[in-house]
This record gives sequence, structure tokens and C-alpha cells, in this order.
Amino acid sequence: MQTGSVTTPFGRRPMTLALVRRQAATAEIAPGKTADKWKVFRDVAAAMAVLGIHSNSVAVLDALLTFHPNNDLCQDDSLIVFPSNAQLALRAHGMSGAALRRHLAVLVEAGLIVRKDSPNGKRYARKDHDGEIETAFGFDLAPLLARSEELALMAQKVAADRAALRKAKESLSLYRRDVRKLITAAMKEGAPGDWFAIEAIYVEIVSRIPRIQTLATTAPLLDEIRMLHEEVVNRLEIHKETENKSGNGAQIEQHIQNSNTESTYELEPSSRKEQGAMLRQNNTRKSEPMKVFSLGVVLKACPTVIDYAPGGVVSSWRDLMTAAVTVRSMLGISPPAYQDACEALGPENAAVVLSCILERAAFINSPGAYLRDLTRRTEIGEFSPGPMVMAALRANGLGHFIAG
Repeated sequence: MQTGSVTTPFGRRPMTLALVRRQAATAEIAPGKTADKWKVFRDVAAAMAVLGIHSNSVAVLDALLTFHPNNDLCQDDSLIVFPSNAQLALRAHGMSGAALRRHLAVLVEAGLIVRKDSPNGKRYARKDHDGEIETAFGFDLAPLLARSEELALMAQKVAADRAALRKAKESLSLYRRDVRKLITAAMKEGAPGDWFAIEAIYVEIVSRIPRIQTLATTAPLLDEIRMLHEEVVNRLEIHKETENKSGNGAQIEQHIQNSNTESTYELEPSSRKEQGAMLRQNNTRKSEPMKVFSLGVVLKACPTVIDYAPGGVVSSWRDLMTAAVTVRSMLGISPPAYQDACEALGPENAAVVLSCILERAAFINSPGAYLRDLTRRTEIGEFSPGPMVMAALRANGLGHFIAG
């Protein structure tokens, strides 16, 4: 195979070091290596976006391959084809001469073929006495053989990305539908919560869906709307549990009144201490702990809190809660206000909320009053940390992270 020397292009076409490297690479093809030329062609066609070529360039490559007499590209054979522009244009479906030259240059630049120009720039072959091709000038197909495995991997990745994009688009559409209908149902049926704020987050996410979607643009949006879906479902589940417990409490109270009308005082605690204990027990039952985000997501959304952790490392929820105590003191939030937040939200979520407040401390006039307001809204079912964490993620340009 004639790949042992480096040749420069004819005429005004410049020589580059990239061309030298490509020609040298063809000389290093393993002895006896073969590849089905049409399999390699299909891989090139599948990976043309990665290679930076277009369909017309692929059509020219198709035409070039038809001038190679065998179905396999073999290291032992001559891989140089030498059709005239007229012959090549005819097999490229009547492409114009200017377009043909442009797409041949694209194939060379993409490293799929190499020019083997003759002294006068013509394409031809010289045969020996036995009729075998001794010297040929034209286009060398050896790069296709040398890169056959690489091209196959490119094609596989493109296929995998296409499947992932299709799945992501389907999931995005389903989450859009579900979130929209759940918000509408919550508003219509009067479920507690700031549904207009949640709807605004939904509309903002949907507004960023591009007309032409790619995996790079769709995946972050899918993560955001999945997180919003989790938040909506979580709120509705809490509302449902509250309704069930309220109904059960009413039934129990009615049963007690009907079954023991003569001795109501026996059912009450005998002291204020016992009354307080019973009240705390009832509040604990009503305030089921809300879902918390994964620690990794919280730290991505609120990286500043790490500076207040022991040793500057947050490796567990306990570390985050320890850091939150320091943050509380630094922000001037009173211990009772933070304790109320822990009781309403749960200690993990209270630490998350304090971390979010820390990120926006420059924009909050009174962190203590702000935390007390969030605690009050939590107690009446109008707040949970979800949108707060998502807003912090978006502010840091990391909206694609999601709770694990």
C-alpha cells in the first residue's frame, strides 16, 4: 500500500503540520488490518455532526468509495482512488464542480481522506508489466481504515446520545404535564401553599425550553422540573396527611364525647406539666418531617456554609447542622427563633434554610425576622425549602443538580 511517504498538495493549496500527522498515521496501520468500507461509511454518516461535516460531504465520500473495487479496505491493497472530477460529480448525483471541490476539502480537513497529488495535479495510476497498479495519484482512503475503530465509537456515542435525548424529551414532556395539572388542581381545590410562586417557577423553567432541543440543553431543564415535581407532590402529600389526621382527630373526639359524657375531666392531664407534654406530642404528630435534599445538592446551592463547618468540611448532615448553629449566631438570629424553625421544619431542613439565608444575607435586612416568617408559613403549610434551594442553584448557575 502506498502510504509510506508524505506528499504535499499541488498548486496553491497549503501544507500544514496536521496534514503531515495524518499522512504519518496512515503509514502506521497494523499489517493485515481490514475493515468493511460500507460499515466505516455508515459510521461516518452517523457521526458526521461530531466530525464537523454535512450530508453533501458524506455523499462525496460515498462516491469516492464506489471507485474502490473491493468491499473491504485492506492494509495490503492500494487504497488510492483517482476518478476525474467529471466522474466523481456524476456519482455524487450531479454535484457542481465548485461544490465538489469544497466538499473534498472538507473531507481532507476532517481527516477522512488524504490527497496524493501528482506532479501536475492530475489523478491517474501507472501500472507495471503485470497490469498491477504501481503508482497512483488521487485520494487516499487509508485514514478511513486507520480510524475505523474510532469512527465506530463515535457512531455508537451519537446513537446513545440520540436515545438519551429522546428519553429526556419524553420525560420533560411528562413532568411538564404532571406539574401543570397538579398546580391547577391544588389551586382549584384550595390546597395550602404559595401556588402562584410555584407556578411562576414552572413558567420560568418552561420558558427556557429551546425550540430545537439538545441533550446539553434538555438535561438541566429536566432536572429542574423533576425537582419542582418532587416539591409539588411533597406539598400535596403533606396536605393530604394533615387532612387525614384532622378527620381522624374529629372522629376520635366525637367518639370520646359520645362514649363518656359523664366524666370528661378524667381524660384531661392532671397538671400543666402533663398538658404541655401532651401538646408537644400532638404537635410532633402533626408536623411530619419534610423531605430534605441530598447533602450534595444543598452544598452546591449553598457553598458558603462550608466555611462555618468544623475544619471547613461538611461531610454529613450533622456537620451541616453544626455549621448552621454558627451561622445563626453570626447572622444575629436568636436561639428561640432557630429552635422554632427546627421544630417546624425539622433540624436538617432548618439547617438547609439557614444555609440559603446565608447565601442571600446581603439582600436580607433582618435574617431573624425572615426566619420567623418562614417558620410561621411552614406551620400553616405555605412553605417548604424546595423552591428556595432551586433558586439558590439557579443563582449559582447549577440548576441541573437534583436531589439524589
